[in-house]
Amino acid sequence: MSRATVSRAFGQPHLLSRDTVELVLGVARRLGYVPNHTARALSTGRAGNIALVVPDITNSFFAALMRGAQAKARDEGYATFLGDSDEMPDVEDMLLTKLAAQVDGFILVSSRLSEESILEHAKRRPFVLINRDVAQLPHLLIDTGPSYAQAVEHLAGLGHRSLAYVAGPTLSWSNRERHAAVEATARRLGIGLVRIETSRPSFEAGQACAGELIAAGVTAALAFDDVMAQGIMAGLAGRGLAVPRDFSLVGCDGVLATTTYPPLTSVETHCFAAGTQAVALLFEVLRGAAPPHAGLRLPTELIIRQTTAPPGASRPVEPPLLPSRQHDDPHHRGRAAATTE
Repeated sequence: MSRATVSRAFGQPHLLSRDTVELVLGVARRLGYVPNHTARALSTGRAGNIALVVPDITNSFFAALMRGAQAKARDEGYATFLGDSDEMPDVEDMLLTKLAAQVDGFILVSSRLSEESILEHAKRRPFVLINRDVAQLPHLLIDTGPSYAQAVEHLAGLGHRSLAYVAGPTLSWSNRERHAAVEATARRLGIGLVRIETSRPSFEAGQACAGELIAAGVTAALAFDDVMAQGIMAGLAGRGLAVPRDFSLVGCDGVLATTTYPPLTSVETHCFAAGTQAVALLFEVLRGAAPPHAGLRLPTELIIRQTTAPPGASRPVEPPLLPSRQHDDPHHRGRAAATTE
């Protein structure tokens, strides 16, 4: 076969038939051949790597998204480098700077950098953003707002007249979208709403805010994500309240929703598929097949399970609206609030 065909079998197998790819790779295995990626990078200008930079790899949303991205990159013959910024903008900036020399492009997830910083980094390598809307760059937005509005309607239909939104980080695009949808829907339906602030979405932060939920007198809460919702359930249980008998709860992401007890009513974000689609978009950009400012908005859906029910008779219906308070993750006290999803 021609050298071009053999090269495509290793680097762009989607351009060839399955039989041709299997034949080339089979011969390579018999010969003990391994591609020299350094030499290939020098001759083609391509490293054969991409990088995925996320705020918190321990969060189930980002872990599932990463797996989807890595699977798609592997299908394209690419390796995936992973950067975890630990929700710190300076770490994110350092990762983008140091990885730029080793990768062909970036998937930047829920960035907390300024728009100016992102655009400056994008001058060096192609970028695809997830859950960050920068008009000049290709981006993919997971559209949770409509599903959160539906969740408020669902709770109102059960008879809840007092809700809390347990927020994610203040600078998060997703957090702004979700709170705006909850606030607008609650106002339209005449429902009282309390916003409770947290430093970062974690089990510990959810657990810590259970006391404030009780003090506010709300009968249901919409958490920023499933991890936080798990913490809220634990915090309520520690105070003698059961979900959904005494309190209703909605989460987001869907990754942990079926593993909680009881199973969590949650907004399904299809994060594995989002990772796959983001990498597909990046490869279109690398091949010059995508518009420079391509944008995708992915729909989500509310899945009703067993953590929402009519308000318990022992719970007050009309709460006093209390000012928000900041709850810290015990492992990150003293750190400024950062963005996430």
